[in-house]
Amino acid sequence: MADAFEYFSTKLALETDSSDVYEAQRTGEAFVLVDVRGYEAWAQGRISGAIHMPHSEIADRAPRELDPDVPVVVYCWSPGCNGGAKGGAEFAKLGYRVREMIGGYEYWVREGQPTENDQGALARVFDPLVMVVRQPVAG
Repeated sequence: MADAFEYFSTKLALETDSSDVYEAQRTGEAFVLVDVRGYEAWAQGRISGAIHMPHSEIADRAPRELDPDVPVVVYCWSPGCNGGAKGGAEFAKLGYRVREMIGGYEYWVREGQPTENDQGALARVFDPLVMVVRQPVAG
């Protein structure tokens, strides 16, 4: 039991999910949300309120651009992408408090959270495979 508790406690300390990140944004919690994907992915769509810092640029840019006292949350494409882990490792090496948003951009979109691209806000999608979607009641 102690091994399981240690495992899950560590996991929760180093990971978060899109629902918790969205709630933290809504309530004004102090953190920086960092999209660690490449430039084409960023242009295609990103989480509203995120900043862009590809994981290969973190070691150079983070010390100049981000306050080391503010926690960081990183994300990549999806559960099938390890870019978030690469970004998290880079921030951790620099001494930042960092967590990875599991599910990445894919699950953020599937849960209908706000996204945008260079042209503005993107349509919100609510996927019943990952959340409860209530249909409007006919009047």
